[in-house]
Amino acid sequence: MTTYIAALLLGLGPGAVYAALGLGLVLTYRASGVVNIAHGAFAMYATYQYAELREVGDLVLPVVGMPPRIHLTDTPTFGLALSVSLAMAAILALASYLVVFRPLRRAQPLMTVVAAVGLTIALQAVAVLQFGSDNRFLSPVLPQSPLSLLGVTVASDRLLLAASVIVVAAGLWAMSRWTLFGLATRAVAEDEQTTALLGRRPGWIAAVNWVMAAVLAALAGILVAPISALNPTSYSLFVVPALAAALLGGLSSFGLTVVGALGLGMTQAVLIPLQQDVSWLNQPGLRALLPMLLVIAVAGRRGDLIPGRAAGVAVSAPMPVVDPPESPLRHLAVGVPFGVVAILVLAGPYRLGLERSLAGAVVCLSFVVLTGYVGQLSLAQMTLAGVAGFLLARLQGELGVPFPIAPLLATGAAAVAGLLLGVLSRRLRGIDLALITLVAGVAIQEVVFGNPLVTGGLAGSVVPSPKIFGLDLGLAGAGFPRPQYGLLALAVLAACCYGVARLRTADLGRRMLAVRANERAAAAAGIDVRRTKVLAFTLSAAIAGLGGCLIGYGQGRLSFDSFGVTASLFFLAIAAAGGVTSVGGALLGGLLVPGGIVFIVLDQVAGLGKYQSVLCGIAVVVLAVLRPAGLAYRPHRTARADHQGRADRSGGTHRTGPGQRTRRGDHVRHPQPPDQGRPSLTPHPVNPGGAP
Repeated sequence: MTTYIAALLLGLGPGAVYAALGLGLVLTYRASGVVNIAHGAFAMYATYQYAELREVGDLVLPVVGMPPRIHLTDTPTFGLALSVSLAMAAILALASYLVVFRPLRRAQPLMTVVAAVGLTIALQAVAVLQFGSDNRFLSPVLPQSPLSLLGVTVASDRLLLAASVIVVAAGLWAMSRWTLFGLATRAVAEDEQTTALLGRRPGWIAAVNWVMAAVLAALAGILVAPISALNPTSYSLFVVPALAAALLGGLSSFGLTVVGALGLGMTQAVLIPLQQDVSWLNQPGLRALLPMLLVIAVAGRRGDLIPGRAAGVAVSAPMPVVDPPESPLRHLAVGVPFGVVAILVLAGPYRLGLERSLAGAVVCLSFVVLTGYVGQLSLAQMTLAGVAGFLLARLQGELGVPFPIAPLLATGAAAVAGLLLGVLSRRLRGIDLALITLVAGVAIQEVVFGNPLVTGGLAGSVVPSPKIFGLDLGLAGAGFPRPQYGLLALAVLAACCYGVARLRTADLGRRMLAVRANERAAAAAGIDVRRTKVLAFTLSAAIAGLGGCLIGYGQGRLSFDSFGVTASLFFLAIAAAGGVTSVGGALLGGLLVPGGIVFIVLDQVAGLGKYQSVLCGIAVVVLAVLRPAGLAYRPHRTARADHQGRADRSGGTHRTGPGQRTRRGDHVRHPQPPDQGRPSLTPHPVNPGGAP
C-alpha cells in the first residue's frame, strides 16, 4: 500500500504541470474564445531559453536566418534566467495573439486550430534548429528535501508544485470575481460587443490574459524540467493532458481544471506500480489512454466538450468555398501523362522527392473529404495512415500476404479505425472534434505505435517491395529509385483524385456539403447527419490508409516517428496551406510533404532544406490569416460556384449570365432569395454559413 501512496504523491508533480497549462488554456479561452493548442510550445521554448541562459548565458531569439544568439553574461544567475525566460514567453504569446489570433476572431473557429498547429510546428522546428532534438535535463529549482507524509517519504518539490498551482488557481478565481479586470474578462466571455460599448477594450483584456497564461505555462515548464526530460516534442504535447483537465472544467472553471489535472497526474503515476502487480496491465503507453478516456467521458456526459460562447460574440465568417465540380477525366488526361514524363525524366533525389509528394498528396486528399466536404477537422489522419502502414508491414513481411491483397486489407483496417473514431465522435463537430482526435492520436501513438511488437522497436518494421506477376514495383535503393514505384504512386493518386472529385457531385457528396453548411438544416431536410459524418470518417480514413501504404512502400522501413502526432499536425498544416476544399489543394499540399519535391528543390538549389518545417509552419499561419481557403482557392470562380450549388441536386450546370447555357438546354431558373422557396439538400457554396 505504501508503494501506491508514494506513487500518488509523486504524481502531484506532473499533475501540477497539467494544472498550470490547463489554467492558461482557461484564461485564453475565457478572454478570446481560442483553444490554443500551441500553449505547450510556448512553455517548451521558454524552458529551452531558461536552460540556455543557465548554462551559457545566451539569449536565443525564436528566429532563423539572422544571428539568433545574444550573449548576455558569463555568470548567469537564476533570477536573470527566470525573468528573461518568462519575458520571452510573454512576448511570444502577446505577438501570437495580436498578429494571428485577434485577426482571426471573426474567422471560422477551425481556422484558429489550423493557425495554432502552424505555430506549434514553427516553434518546434526553431527549437530543433537552435537547441537540437536530444533530451536535456535541468538542475532542480525547488528544494527536493525528503518529506514524510502518510507513512512514506517523498521529495518535497512535488508537494510544493501542487500547493503552488492550487494557490494560483485560488488567486485567479478571486481575481475573476472581485477585481475590475476579472469582471471585465468574464464580461468579454459573455458578450464582447456589449463589453466594448461599456468602454472596455476586449482586445487588450484578451492580450493581458494571453500574457498571464504564457507566463504561467513557462513557469510550470521550468519547474518541472528536472522531473521530465526536455525536448521539443514531449514538452509541446504536455498540452494534451492539460487540455483534458481544462475540458473537464468546461474551459471556464479554475477549480475543476486543477482537480482534474492533479487527479490525472496521480492516476498516471499510480499505474506504474499497478502495471508491475497486474501482468495484463503491463502494456506500453497505457497512461496516455487516461486523457482520452477523460475527454470521452466529458463528451458523453455533456454532449459536447466546449460550452458555446454567448450569442453576443461576433458571427464567424463563412467557411471557404468548395470548388464547383469539373470533369475529373479532363484534368487526369493532362496530369497523368505529365506525371509519367516527370517520373521518367527526373533522377536521383528529385525523383525520390516527387514520389514522396505523390504519396503525401493521397493523405492530403483525406482532408478534402473530411474537412473540405463535411467541415470536420481531424488531427489524427497520419495516425490512421499508420494503422495501415504498420499492418501492411506485418501482413506482407511476416505473414506473406501478396500484393495487392495486403495493402487492400491494411486500407480496410484503417477504414475500420476511422469508422470507430467516427462513431465515438459522431455527436461532435468543429473544435470539439479536432480536440478529441488530437487526444486520441496521442493515445494511439503511445499505446499502439509505442509497442515494439507493432512497430519493431528501434529496428522498425520492414515493408517488402510490392510485386505482381514477377514485376517489382518497389524502390531499388534510397539513392537510386526506380520509376516503378513512382508509377504505382501516380496510379493510386490518380484513382483517389477521380474518386474524390466524383464524390463532390454524388448524392453522398451533396449530403456531406449540406451537413457542412448547417447540420440543423440538413437534418430538417431529411439527411441523417450522424450517419453522413461516420461515412465521411470511414472514407477519409481509407484514403489516409492508402497513403500510409504508399509511404510504407516508399520508405521501406517504418518507425515510431513515421506516423506520430507530430506527423499528423504537419500534414494538416500542408493540407491547409494547399487548400482542403479541392483536389488541386491536396496536390499542392503533397508538394510540401517532408522529403517531397519542394523540400528537395529547396535543399539542392538554395540549401534551405533544413528550414522546411519552419517555413511551412509560418506559411500556414500567414495563410490562415490572409487566405484561409488555401493556395488552390481561385476567387474568380466564386460566381460560378454560387449558381452551381443549386444545380447539383438535378445534375445540371445551369448558368444565368449573358450568353451562358444549361447542360440540358432547359429553362434558366433564376436563384430565389435565401429566405424563399423550398430548402435544397445542397448548401449554397458561396456562403455555407453555420458552424461546421
